Amino acid sequence: MEANESGPQGFPELKNDTFLRAAWGEETDYTPVWCMRQAGRYLPEFRETRAAQDFFSTCRSPEVCCELTLQPLRRFPLDAAIIFSDILVVPQALGMEVTMVPGKGPSFPEPLREERDLERLRDPATVASELDYVFQAITLTRQRLAGRVPLIGFAGAPWTLMTYMVEGGGSNTMAQAKRWLYQRPQASHQLLRILTDALVPYLVGQVAAGAQALQLFESHAGHLGPQLFNKFALPYIRDVAKRVKAGLQEAGLAPVPMIIFAKDGHFALEELAQAGYEVVGLDWTVAPEKARRRLDSWC
Repeated sequence: MEANESGPQGFPELKNDTFLRAAWGEETDYTPVWCMRQAGRYLPEFRETRAAQDFFSTCRSPEVCCELTLQPLRRFPLDAAIIFSDILVVPQALGMEVTMVPGKGPSFPEPLREERDLERLRDPATVASELDYVFQAITLTRQRLAGRVPLIGFAGAPWTLMTYMVEGGGSNTMAQAKRWLYQRPQASHQLLRILTDALVPYLVGQVAAGAQALQLFESHAGHLGPQLFNKFALPYIRDVAKRVKAGLQEAGLAPVPMIIFAKDGHFALEELAQAGYEVVGLDWTVAPEKARRRLDSWC
């Protein structure tokens, strides 16, 4: 599929495909730029828009998500937009209550504490329909971008989502989640499979709605050493990529480049490069030129 080809919804023709061409490994005239937390608190207009309602109400409003996504593009010559949303909408769609506490961050009043708590989770097959508001936001934003730059969709990887669901929020040690891995390995794999089953149709749905690239955030990779990462994170990262690509094909949708970003996952760069993604994201602790040398023999 050509990068400037219109989508099935009749989206405007893409005028700047530099980011997509780079993601596919093609030569570009310059290095394309987009930012993590591109729509964020550094923008006064973001703070003003966000002040009107609580965080997850904002996430459920396609109009507001679209506005927040577009704000940084009005200020800076960026080469991609990333939809405003949150990785924790997936646990919400699985039936868990999640709130955003000012000054603290996400909070799960009833986290998963025992294996039997998995029975509280909804069927992962229902998650995509629960998250239709994300799809609406993507379609609206894609229309209003008017082809200026591509739109990135995203989700959290299974291990990262599991940490929040078990810890009940953020944690410096992930002690509760890692205890699950050691004491309840079968239940851990069951939960990770549930999350994978939820993520695949969710990501395929984002592309169907208009996303032109996808990023999977393994934000808590650094809490696992190589052994635990290879057992409890990497297999599901691979499975997401494989199944999303198959799902796009089955749905008659053109492939999109997929990005894996494993924060503090420097120990697994080679494995991530072979996980089925077109792009491996690096965090600030990894020198790009060193990563390139490490991966040259793998890619």
